Amino acid sequence: MRLNSGQLPWENTLTNPPVYPVLQEDIHCDYLIVGGGMGGAMAAYRMSLEGADMVLIDKRAVGTGSTHANTGLLQITNDKSLTACMNTFGRTNGLLFYQLCQKSMNTILELPGKLDIDPLIIPRSTLLYASVPADVPALREEYKNLVDNGFDTEFWEEDQIAAHYSFSKPAALFSRGDAETNPFRMVCSLIDRAAKQGVRVFEHTEALHYDYNEDGVVCHTAGGLIFAKNVIFALGYETQQMKKDRGAELINTYAIKTRPLKQMPKWHERSLLWETARPYLFFRTTEDGCMIAGGKDEALTDPERRDIRVLSQSQRLLEELEALFPEIKGTEVEFAWGSVFGSTRDGLPYIGPHPKYPHCYFIEGYGGNGTVFSMIAAELLADTLAGIHRPELELFSLTRTAKPNPDGSEPLPSKV
Repeated sequence: MRLNSGQLPWENTLTNPPVYPVLQEDIHCDYLIVGGGMGGAMAAYRMSLEGADMVLIDKRAVGTGSTHANTGLLQITNDKSLTACMNTFGRTNGLLFYQLCQKSMNTILELPGKLDIDPLIIPRSTLLYASVPADVPALREEYKNLVDNGFDTEFWEEDQIAAHYSFSKPAALFSRGDAETNPFRMVCSLIDRAAKQGVRVFEHTEALHYDYNEDGVVCHTAGGLIFAKNVIFALGYETQQMKKDRGAELINTYAIKTRPLKQMPKWHERSLLWETARPYLFFRTTEDGCMIAGGKDEALTDPERRDIRVLSQSQRLLEELEALFPEIKGTEVEFAWGSVFGSTRDGLPYIGPHPKYPHCYFIEGYGGNGTVFSMIAAELLADTLAGIHRPELELFSLTRTAKPNPDGSEPLPSKV
């Protein structure tokens, strides 16, 4: 699957990134991670802390799949609001999901001092604004649910927004505890640290097929066999080529990164910005004084069609950015790209085992908060594989389905 189109922004932001060999022999391990993107990097780092006997392979160079297109917004809140999660999954499970996201964000914010390569994780606040006046009542309800459950959030009226930004909106939620990052540097830094702690990493090593045996899995590559007791698949959106999840949907999404601005516009705390509309637009700044805008989602097409759409969609994103911040009029786009993006119908990632794949676990951090989901997955799977029962995995089960509620409300997930 060709994941990305256009000019991608991150690769040249890390001079001389670590490189790893191609596998050229048969090897044995307790755990094999397939995929060197954010999910694989998080799992490798987390499990390396316990001294796990682990191998990580990627058919590309690490961090050059979907990570190249990742826009690096890290948030506690999700595409699906806390209110909607509690309505769909029940109050306890909906809140549990948000609490797991909050815990994982706190863990991510602690990473920079533990890694040798600076991942450029910068703490940020977030402004979620009402796209239209009709969205304000739902925003008020979300504010109440967040504050009642201990999340650091304020409700801002229109005049308060205008006092802090170049634009005004009907209302907004202003939250703290989030961050931005350079996703390529983050993946490289996590895998670098894991490798220094004993994880064997192989790039340009493609898994051709697998034998699922009673005592483990044999992974066949062009250069050798990998005999693993357990496998963690962290294939990102390419998981859908291996197994089709009925609740997953792939689309095309687009983003731009401007050239550095001479002066930042009126942008309070350089917060992350996004909106209540679905599909939504989102905006952030970068450590080198640039601006990123993303969105304009559309149905999945062939890569050639996406290549063509990058130009027109990037222009539309620049117009959206200029509408919010008129003082940047004339700013040039340096990078414009389109990529495959995945989400799930119920708003939760897929994490855990699957009955058709013995000795295997999956990390599918689908949705706009995939990096945070990957940290949740790393924690849950590290504990599970160490023999610690984590009942939270039931929430993210790969075999869940949705059954309609008799009262017509949103369905609850159930196992099949």
